[in-house]
Amino acid sequence: MSITTLLGIQYPIFQGAMAQIALAPLAAAVSNAGGLGILASGGFTAEQLREEIHKCKQLTNKPFGVNIMLMAENRDELAQVIIDEKIKVVTTGAGSPKNYIPMWKAAGIIVIPVVPSVAIARKMQELGADAIVAEGTEAGGHVGETTTMSLIPQVVDSVTIPVIAAGGIADGRGVAAAFALGAQGVQVGTRFLATTECPTHENFKLAVVHAKDTDTLVTGRTQGAPVRSIKNKMTLEYIKLEQEHASRDQLEELALGSLRKAVLEGDTENGSVMAGQIAGLVKEITSVEQVVHSMFAEAKLACDCIAASSLAVAIPVEA
Repeated sequence: MSITTLLGIQYPIFQGAMAQIALAPLAAAVSNAGGLGILASGGFTAEQLREEIHKCKQLTNKPFGVNIMLMAENRDELAQVIIDEKIKVVTTGAGSPKNYIPMWKAAGIIVIPVVPSVAIARKMQELGADAIVAEGTEAGGHVGETTTMSLIPQVVDSVTIPVIAAGGIADGRGVAAAFALGAQGVQVGTRFLATTECPTHENFKLAVVHAKDTDTLVTGRTQGAPVRSIKNKMTLEYIKLEQEHASRDQLEELALGSLRKAVLEGDTENGSVMAGQIAGLVKEITSVEQVVHSMFAEAKLACDCIAASSLAVAIPVEA
């Protein structure tokens, strides 16, 4: 079964669950445009998640999902809210959903973990996941180490459930490439940051629009928690402290509240502007609908161009 049929969506595109950003206005806009909007529950209490779900239901009658970071101390409560509110899809990260998959599946919920490796993808399939989001290191926020180009075909070859490609996808060419690698759809985060419906400070959006291809870096590798963000005063200081073997307490003190500073206060120098390497391709702020529709129009054009190119002629076909 195709991922669009499984989820009841028009376009095989997920919106990434970006903490403090993937709230009802953005998720609903993506769902209304034909994709799958996803609410990020990071930092929420159970009641706050319930309220955000209710807001999203008021803004769309289309399917949307909720993401749970399984390192959250209140994960049991959040997992139950998803059942209580009859959410159609749940995506997971930062831990194993082993203890929750049976209860979610019993409630008819589609479970789609986000994974950084083949081994974890296989494990998720064994646990009963319905599909996989395989995310390459090009993505913004918390990342693994394998690139999308390398990761996707290996995961596709290792599981029988649908694979969604994530990391470094911001236009139709990226969508077409994901399909060529065997994915059934894509998950996009950074491109949706520069949309009118994205509930971030304007400075955050402009930081993404003005970013170049080399403007992101990864902090936290020494702590086992790598995060990709746009370079600024805070991230450069963090890297410096890591190189000086600073204590975990020193690093945590520097990063404390940094995402909120960037997202809500617009402090793009001292805040954490989480974005992927593909930010250099984002040139303007548009509507979510424009992003989704243009992305798949471009993907069709890219596929048509490939079919008509000299590459197609050069590939020998057996009689």
